[in-house]
Amino acid sequence: MDAKAQRPPGPSCLAVTVVLTGFMGLLAIGATNFATLAMVNDIKKDIEDMPTPTAVLAAVPKTVEAAMSKEATLIVGTNVCKGKKPIHSDPAGTDGYFNNVDCMINGVKQALEQAGANVTAGYSAGEINATSRTPITDPYWKAGLCPVNVHWHLGAEHLSMGEFDEAGKGPGYYAATGRKMLAAEARQGLRCKHYDAKDKKFTTDYDWKHCKGMQVGETYEVHWPHSAAGACGTPNQYQTPFYDGVFCTDGIISLSPLNTFQKIGVQAQVFTIVNDEDYYYPDLMRGMIVEGDFGADMAKYTGSTTGTSRDNVRCSAYTPITWQVDRKCHLISASSFDKMCADMKAQRDDMSGDFYPHGARELVADHLAADNQVRK
Repeated sequence: MDAKAQRPPGPSCLAVTVVLTGFMGLLAIGATNFATLAMVNDIKKDIEDMPTPTAVLAAVPKTVEAAMSKEATLIVGTNVCKGKKPIHSDPAGTDGYFNNVDCMINGVKQALEQAGANVTAGYSAGEINATSRTPITDPYWKAGLCPVNVHWHLGAEHLSMGEFDEAGKGPGYYAATGRKMLAAEARQGLRCKHYDAKDKKFTTDYDWKHCKGMQVGETYEVHWPHSAAGACGTPNQYQTPFYDGVFCTDGIISLSPLNTFQKIGVQAQVFTIVNDEDYYYPDLMRGMIVEGDFGADMAKYTGSTTGTSRDNVRCSAYTPITWQVDRKCHLISASSFDKMCADMKAQRDDMSGDFYPHGARELVADHLAADNQVRK
């Protein structure tokens, strides 16, 4: 046997391949780990750079602003609900049926039941016999109604003892002027009891981008009018004034036979505004919040439209309609309202007449309230 044949065997090709493969695998794992760390850092940076709700609200697209300017373009289209608010009920258009009326003349009631009423649990003092006009007790969508507007009032128009009543508290001035409210300005309604002048979330100013005349710490009652005659599911669904949306489609709402309380309804929910993103809700535009304590304790009755052109002397003729009112007062972030106003700007109709709080009607007296309130 020669010397060459007696040399100890070296590593096989297989062994070399295994070693090299393992080494390259380690390099790949290391590269992957570095890439993963880089990706994590990128994600962390992206999260840090994500805009807050306030920042998002500041960036309303220019296309929305163009729509608000009412430039004549094909995309803006035709608002088929414009001007549908009725004033008359006769074919000649002369009777002024829907104008406000004296509530009483010589001791005789001149209008059907009014709103906003006392919705305190157990209330049964309404004196107008409305037992034949049963309010809608199911969610409105089940009755074929859709929201056609959203607006809100300075303070609550309804009374719910212990939640929003005469003992409620607030910041004491109106943001639209920065001074104490004068009698000629929007009428202040009832207030909730959450306000605490020592708690910063009730006192820290919010930089409003879209809503007007709003105040952190103040109470507002939000209304979502619904209608079976709305332009539901179309670009014309939301309207200002809300009457245009309520009466948009002909042939659905009738005075004879009377079906207004079956075809028209309003959701109402009362909030105290805080500057705290823990209370952010992204979609106030489309209806009241129904989750947990929100919308859990409801009063349902028939009444009328509200607003400060009516009181216990002058009554609304837009009656009867269903009201579904949340008896509880809730906290909501200022950014939730501002997001709602931004959404309102994105509608086909010009809703700028509802970007600010309207005055609150005085509480309806018992003799003008319905006796059909249900808790369900």
